[in-house]
Amino acid sequence: MADKDSVNANRPSIDPITGFCAATKTFHSIRPTIPLPPLSLPLSSGSYSLSLLLSSSPLPSSPALIDSTSGQTLSYHDFILRVQSLSSALKPLLSRGQTALILATPSLHIPVLYFSLLSLGVVVSPSNPASTPPEISRQIHISRPVIAFATSASAPKLPPSLPTILLDSPLFLSMIAPRGASVAVNPASDEPNQSDAAAILYSSGTTGKIKGVVLTHRNIISLLAGIYAVRQERAPPAVVLVTMPLFHMVGLFYCLKAVSMRETVVMMERFEVGKMVRAVDEFQVTHLSAAPPVVLAMTKGDMVDPYRLRSLKWVLSGGAPLGKEVIERFKSRFPAVQLGQGYGMTETTGPIFRPTSPEETQHYGSVGRLSAYMEVKIMDPATGIALPPCKQGELWVRGPTITRGYVGDEVATAAAFDSEGWLKTGDLCYMDNDGFLFVVDRLKELIKYKAYQVPPAELEHLLQSHPEITEAAVIPYPDEEAGQVPMAFVVRKPQSTLDDKQVMDFVTKQVAPYKKIRRVSFIDSIPKTAAGKILRKDLVKLATSASAPSKL
Repeated sequence: MADKDSVNANRPSIDPITGFCAATKTFHSIRPTIPLPPLSLPLSSGSYSLSLLLSSSPLPSSPALIDSTSGQTLSYHDFILRVQSLSSALKPLLSRGQTALILATPSLHIPVLYFSLLSLGVVVSPSNPASTPPEISRQIHISRPVIAFATSASAPKLPPSLPTILLDSPLFLSMIAPRGASVAVNPASDEPNQSDAAAILYSSGTTGKIKGVVLTHRNIISLLAGIYAVRQERAPPAVVLVTMPLFHMVGLFYCLKAVSMRETVVMMERFEVGKMVRAVDEFQVTHLSAAPPVVLAMTKGDMVDPYRLRSLKWVLSGGAPLGKEVIERFKSRFPAVQLGQGYGMTETTGPIFRPTSPEETQHYGSVGRLSAYMEVKIMDPATGIALPPCKQGELWVRGPTITRGYVGDEVATAAAFDSEGWLKTGDLCYMDNDGFLFVVDRLKELIKYKAYQVPPAELEHLLQSHPEITEAAVIPYPDEEAGQVPMAFVVRKPQSTLDDKQVMDFVTKQVAPYKKIRRVSFIDSIPKTAAGKILRKDLVKLATSASAPSKL
């Protein structure tokens, strides 16, 4: 796909507030930029991240990594030495362009492994260690790894034919042991090309078959450069708790971003609200990356003590839109914390919309302004015509952070892009008159009730505002007369006696008649991906099965 590295000074007039060009019906980023490295320069994304770290000295005295479970820390000095040692040990075993599968729970070893493999030009392909052997087998079929890195617990899920190095073995510990005192980082003579693949990440498969998203070094470098250009200096540096797993795009992105921004990353082996609160309190976390269910949990008075989160300055949520009621409850409980939402996909290499200042977080419900180097269009799904600000349509994006496609799947790649390189996100959105993006819902998940379209997210936000509801999800339920009707899956608070009629009445009072909830099912938990996205296809299967405890 086209790599648009810089803003063209000769392009038609662009509104300085929205970034909208009326002549081309395209929104452009108005963020400040820094020059991207020449595309012809061999450079890995890991080396670029380290170059930003070392652009000012000395190295941060704060840790690079903290394991919240064990309390172990890794300084920036030792982090670089371990990356160098592991790179030297792996270089005879692997060649540029080969793929390495990583199947392990979070540990201090994972970021070191990422940087080492990236510097060698080896394609990083992290997988969920909770996946089943058949799921892992499908991923292996997609990415064709020549080696795997796993733990004693996860290795049995791998086929015996795939060479595997255990991260908890004496062999790996010897490979990662520092061998010197110098931390000088000089680009290797055989750095990969920026256009080479850096990572293959597996799409969630929430609406179809799993796919392998190819991200290049240039994709990652462009995203890092855009974020670095709008960085805000802090003393001491930010302490970031990443609640997303490291095999997810957000986890990989935060490893690279934190190093380039001289931040401390606090890792969790497995997310639990109680463990999150303890980690924030113990390590004085200032920035929290969280999926919407985490933010929702923070608004519930009986789950989180605000005093123990007093070190927090920022919470950035992504994966699904937050409702106005949730945002208002959060701000009421944590008035000193800036709550922002970001937007990105695996296919965009991470967040391409995000707020960068406290003022920008005041645009409640938005996911911020467009990141540097990027362009977007809002396309009318019915006519295919690009729309101006304040009109809803499908979000299309283009720029140097966008994937080149799905590995080994030309059909899926062709379906995802138009002929000019625009990625069709499938999200229904609009840009307001201040250049902020608002995400309404997934186009494919809109409920078609008679002639009306009902966004599930809108109803979910209402349901989550009910004091006796912990979580909720809304799906389309087949109906002979209407085509589809909204059905709610609801998680009640303990000891709640809330019934289906009360749920439906609560929503009915606040929405137009065609948006009413017409079926309710109570459930113990809402199935979600690691990124916090609701697995609607699982709920649809449950709802349409004979055993679904649903009521009209």
